[in-house]
Amino acid sequence: EGTVIGSCHARHRHQEFRQFLNVLDADTPPDVEVHAIVDNYATHKHPAIQRWLTRHPRFHLHFIPTSASWLNLVEVWFAHLTKAQIRRGDFLGVRDLTDAIQAYIHNYNQQAGPFIWTAPAERILAKVMKCRAISESLH
Repeated sequence: EGTVIGSCHARHRHQEFRQFLNVLDADTPPDVEVHAIVDNYATHKHPAIQRWLTRHPRFHLHFIPTSASWLNLVEVWFAHLTKAQIRRGDFLGVRDLTDAIQAYIHNYNQQAGPFIWTAPAERILAKVMKCRAISESLH
């Protein structure tokens, strides 16, 4: 449906990611499968996260290839957030910035809709294959 569930944290450890997963679990109907597209940051692969996922089988993490953040549609959403709320903003501190982000999420959700790929699937898949080939050649 396009609703954004977001939170701001001072750190990006597995503990904060697990808190976010708990919020997703609470805010998503129990009969809905959750597919999260995440980067290859170690936080998402931590053993505590793997245990959490084992206990919550409706959650599925999909890892985007390294150096392919353009595949992650959340980057598009972050660009909208930056342009509409953060750039040229005047924030007295982190709390002001966090409040502005939460206000943007609230306002965005009043008229939320899903992001839709505008490129043909063939072009997207070709880029994925190219990224995979590059990534595999580096290992």
